[in-house]
Formats: sequence, C-alpha cells, structure tokens
Amino acid sequence: MNKKILIVVTNHSDIHEGRKTGIWLSEFAEAYQEFIQQGYQVTVASPLGGRSPVDPNSVNEETPREILESAKQLENTVPIHAVTVSDFDAIFLPGGHGTMYDLPENQHLHELIRDFYEAGKIVAAVCHGPAGLTGVRLSNGLPLVAGKRVNAFTNGEEAQTGLDNVLPFLLESRLRELGAIFRAAPNWTSHHEVDGNLITGQNPQSTLAVTKAIIEKIG
Repeated sequence: MNKKILIVVTNHSDIHEGRKTGIWLSEFAEAYQEFIQQGYQVTVASPLGGRSPVDPNSVNEETPREILESAKQLENTVPIHAVTVSDFDAIFLPGGHGTMYDLPENQHLHELIRDFYEAGKIVAAVCHGPAGLTGVRLSNGLPLVAGKRVNAFTNGEEAQTGLDNVLPFLLESRLRELGAIFRAAPNWTSHHEVDGNLITGQNPQSTLAVTKAIIEKIG
C-alpha cells in the first residue's frame, strides 16, 4: 500500500497593503517532491480549498525549475473539511507568513491535527507551519505542544525579516506560552525536533530534514 500524505497550506495572501504573503514555495515543493519520489500519494488541502497563494519573496530568477513547477499543485487545493484522518498516514504543514493568519484560528484544522496525533499518526510542520499547531488541544484539554520538544521560526529570525512588529503574534513566543520545550539552532541553520509522532523544523533550511524524518517514521 502506498503511504498517503496530507499537506495543509494557507489561503492567506496579505500582511498589509503593499506586502503580499502566502506559502513559502520551497517548503511546500521540497517536501512534495520528496514524497512523490518515495511513491507516496499526496493530497494538498487548505482551509478554504482552491488556490494557495505563493509568497512572492519565496521565488526569484534563481529558483529551480522543479520548485516552480510544484506551484501547480497549489492552484486547486482540497478544502480541509473534505478530508478524513483515516485516509492518511501523516499531516504536514509547510510555512510562509500566510499560515500565521488563517491556520491558528481554524477549528476544523485543529480537530484534524488532534485526531492525527491521537491516532498515533505523524504530525509535522516547518518554519511558520507550526502556527497551525498553536490552537490544537488534545482530548484531555491540554495544548498539543505542551511539554513537547518543538521547533519553529524563531523570534530572532523574525526580527531579521522586519515583520516581527506587524504579525498577529511571534510564533516562538506563542509556542513557549503554550508550554512547549522550544529548541532552536542559530538563525537560518537547519534544525528539527522529533518528539514521538510530532516533528517540527525551524526555517526553510529545515524542510528536507523534516521531510526525511517523516519518511523515516512511516517507511
């Protein structure tokens, strides 16, 4: 049986007037390509379904063609209310600042992630993707991340983007407030944490490490 992966991406496209956001393309594309190369079936979903916008800052003239071509998978995503946990082996949330706006408040996503986690299936996220974990509470009422070794885009990295004062919250700070054991590496270096079936990575540089950790777990 082929393994099946659910990738959940953002629909949000604006930080403020004149500053677009969305998915950070390499974080989606590098994982998508690795999963496909493993022979996995991949479904791409989003809170609303339809198009997931690509952050224009995540592409330039040096972006590899295969990364750009993966953006086609973001044109017509499945709405998350149409997917069920039983159909998948893992859920993966790539980042991009868009995730800071629509994933933290999406109750259906939080229930989906809870069900994945409590079924012993892999829950993984990278960079700003862990924003989607911040609203997740387990059946016992505790935050999913409480007491877990977790990694995500750091406050220091956010300060270097210049967006630390305009985002709804700082992701590292929110995870710490929820009781996560936040482990970070120097800015812009690859780092990921594996705590049971929860896998999280720090930044775009960590995408492949997170993806390979997922593959190692599910085989």
